[in-house]
Amino acid sequence: MPLKTGEEYVESIRSLNLKIYMFGERIENPVDHPILRPSLNSLKATYDLAQNPEYRDLATTKSPFTGERVNRFTHIHQSTEDLTNKIRMQRVLGQMTASCFQRCVGMDALNAVFSTTFDIDKAKGTPYHERFLTYLRYLQENDLVADGAMTDPKGDRGLPPHKQADPDMFVHVVERRADGIVVRGAKAHQTGASNSHEMIVMPTQTMTEADRDYAVAFAVPMDAEGVFMIVGRQSCDTRKLEDGTLDTGNPRFGGMEALIVFDDVFVPNDRIFMDGEVEFSGDLVERFAGYHRQSYGGCKTGVADVLIGAAALAADYSGVARASHVKDKLIEMVHLNETLWACGLACSFEGKATASGNYLVDLMLANVCKQNVTRFPYEIVRLASDIAGGLMVTAPSETDLNHPELGPIVKKYFQGVAGVPTEDRFKVLRFIENMSLGTGGVAYLTESLHGAGSPQAQRIMIGRQADLGAKKNLAKSVVGIDY
Repeated sequence: MPLKTGEEYVESIRSLNLKIYMFGERIENPVDHPILRPSLNSLKATYDLAQNPEYRDLATTKSPFTGERVNRFTHIHQSTEDLTNKIRMQRVLGQMTASCFQRCVGMDALNAVFSTTFDIDKAKGTPYHERFLTYLRYLQENDLVADGAMTDPKGDRGLPPHKQADPDMFVHVVERRADGIVVRGAKAHQTGASNSHEMIVMPTQTMTEADRDYAVAFAVPMDAEGVFMIVGRQSCDTRKLEDGTLDTGNPRFGGMEALIVFDDVFVPNDRIFMDGEVEFSGDLVERFAGYHRQSYGGCKTGVADVLIGAAALAADYSGVARASHVKDKLIEMVHLNETLWACGLACSFEGKATASGNYLVDLMLANVCKQNVTRFPYEIVRLASDIAGGLMVTAPSETDLNHPELGPIVKKYFQGVAGVPTEDRFKVLRFIENMSLGTGGVAYLTESLHGAGSPQAQRIMIGRQADLGAKKNLAKSVVGIDY
């Protein structure tokens, strides 16, 4: 089957029987809902890019498993070139949408599960890897979106899964049958859930033998029986329900997250990729985290490219572009953003082949990349807000701007440099507001902090891989200590 066009993708989501709740009601038509549609548009961009001849080699590649060209979001990395092309593609998409385009989690899950199932089979003689390859071909041949689901609600975080007062705080197996398993629980903060065909579920942390029922990885259709989702609130989200688009800041694109509930969901054997192999749960988590922390060096730099451009426009429209302090702030924003990009490239270039044959990023550098992403975007937003000025949050509404009596007054008193319409100035300021405080800030700031693990998660991994013993030996060698 050829690669889907963007419109074919949209219609394929429309055909699903998704069970989505928002504001206490079931959303019967999520594809056209004004709050959810911008997030669908962002994911649609991944299909549009693959159809663009200019980006053919970036957004698509030949699959070694089907022999056909596939969307890179369903590809298993075969080289460091694949790893670097991945983040180059993500930066382009970030520049196109200024938003989270929601397909990265699934791509990173595919690559982590690929190598982990290979290792489990080698050690245990299980059939997981061959099952996974069959599933992978299904995704590639049908050009489907797979949502990666790792984060459990966790309940009391001071307790392991098996000691929780409510066992459903982590997804777990409640019944094993000859033809499959039945699972119960939930996954939280699931990006792009309403825009996905499939879902790949993984354990959220390293498990012990007592947590065997929680060490489970599998795939189910997003509209499987017993699966439903509750969409999370975003700051300023109901602006999308108003007439007009200016006040949303980013009228075409956006992101979404949801709580996905598994109400005794049946998973057939051919879609189970781990069931009780606790000793491999940590490997799966660390590999997925490494890939996803690499991703942030691509997508977040692309989004920031747009934000930096908006800050520069705000300076132009206010007449302060030539001020030395404004120039310096823009330089600092670029410096911080390119530092993130350098880390993303570094962990990609330093990737190595796994025993399964796919390539894994350098985990130390991927964690350094994400640790920087937890910090630098906040400074970039602070500088953008500084340049934008207070009007970013005090400007009248689009309704006032277009009002027959109030509109001329608004346009008169909020005019910047001559020749630039007040409406255009407002568009840029509302975009910066959106990226700082609104729905765009969810995809840029909060996601930068907590996506792919909170800051402490990266520090733990950096500490594990620091190899201080080797560094001590280097110091001993230089100063002449021989014990």
